[in-house]
Amino acid sequence: MSKRKNESPELVVLDDDSSSNSDSNFTIDEKPACKYGTNCYRKNPDHFDEFSHPEKSTNSSNPKKKKSNPNPKENLIFLTKIHHVKHASQINSTYSMSLKDILLVDKSEFVASAQFNYMHDLEWLLEQYPIENRDKPLTIIHGNSKRTELDHLAEVHSNVTLIKAKIESPYGTHHTKMMFLLYKNGLKIVIHTSNLIEADWSQKTQGMWISQLFPKISSESKKPYIAYDSKTKFKSYLLTYLEHYREDKFTYWMDVIKSHDMTSANVFLIGSCPGRFPSSKKIFGHVRLRKVLADYLKNSSPVEQPDRLICQFSSIGSLGPTEDKWLCKEFSQSLSSCTNPLSFQITKPILIYPSVEDVFKSFEGPLAGGSLPYSKSVAIKQPYLNNFFYKWKADTTGRTRASPHIKTFARYSNDYKKLYWFLLTSANLSKAAWGSFEKNETQYHILSYEIGVLFIPSIMNEQKYFFELNESEPDFLVPYDLPPTKYADKDKPWLVDYLLNI
Repeated sequence: MSKRKNESPELVVLDDDSSSNSDSNFTIDEKPACKYGTNCYRKNPDHFDEFSHPEKSTNSSNPKKKKSNPNPKENLIFLTKIHHVKHASQINSTYSMSLKDILLVDKSEFVASAQFNYMHDLEWLLEQYPIENRDKPLTIIHGNSKRTELDHLAEVHSNVTLIKAKIESPYGTHHTKMMFLLYKNGLKIVIHTSNLIEADWSQKTQGMWISQLFPKISSESKKPYIAYDSKTKFKSYLLTYLEHYREDKFTYWMDVIKSHDMTSANVFLIGSCPGRFPSSKKIFGHVRLRKVLADYLKNSSPVEQPDRLICQFSSIGSLGPTEDKWLCKEFSQSLSSCTNPLSFQITKPILIYPSVEDVFKSFEGPLAGGSLPYSKSVAIKQPYLNNFFYKWKADTTGRTRASPHIKTFARYSNDYKKLYWFLLTSANLSKAAWGSFEKNETQYHILSYEIGVLFIPSIMNEQKYFFELNESEPDFLVPYDLPPTKYADKDKPWLVDYLLNI
């Protein structure tokens, strides 16, 4: 079997049924074996984190029991399925989906699609579509500055159209991860965090939001297309976002969006596009997030203890020499915004980013670090970040060893029992993605394309000011464990440079 370009050399690809518990599934376990084996008497969870243990034989063929996954009341976000590891069926629950799962729904009604992304393996991507839909029109939006294999393969497949996003700076990227899926009976929008390569959909923690099917507006309707927008202005914002690509090839997809009823959309889009914008134009980056939270985030009562901000990401940019240059100033101020000034109190942000130990213990081992491109040259300029770091731990969802490529930002009550808002996005922790103020905050500058979806409880239910986070049936699926675990003295953040020494 030939290996794909983007496939890790150690990753064995099986004719996979991830729900199988047969010996054809394998697990990567680099932990040393406990000397007591099946007779181990220890109860401390840290001991089991440090040493591997053989399963004790029982009369049942089922694997040993693990803590059951949470059962959210509604699947507002999904996580990607984990493949080719032992007990994958226990990890993959009702809120887990693969790319094939997404594209299989309503396959007989499928018409065309658009894929916005940073990295693409076109041959692998086409294989994820049902066979009967692989020759349907596919538009790929990318940011490659030079001709690549993607261009060559697109010439082979006549149904594939490429759109190159305009990027003004060598430090900017087309990082948006979004799908338009057009059907005879409607349109779906998917916002997610995965590159379109096999490795990103195999053993990593990724997230996605999948819209319901937006129905086509009747041809007999006399109302303007904007009358079919939601209270979050989902359609209007999506059209504005596409307009900033300044590309005539988007005319088809903009017409498609205009022709569908999106009144049911109950999330806000938070996007970024390259450029300099007056601060009064609050449409992109953290300025957009600040505006939406100020207008729509409600709190039922004054806060007695400061709320907590959690930023979780897979890469870090240059944030300035001190915490008050960007992170704890303009960025935290935007994340702290709300309609009630009494609830403005917050703690300094908690930054969840994998430690070296987290990476080495992951399913992929150190190869997972290739998707965590925080570099030593940047890290040595901002040592203050070490005081903000918390480990990647996701025992609740069974994904502690599934290295995170997901990006999320959220605000919680001090005791973590209430979630006031949650953002799933392509944006990492960087000024390139979120923007930074210039000229005494009269303008802001963004370098990259990004997109995310913001969940505010009162938009979904006017009587609700927060998502309740009980263990068994939470209102919202949080992909990591709460409360988060702070780095120990021995912990260090993963730097991509470590791969050079392996």
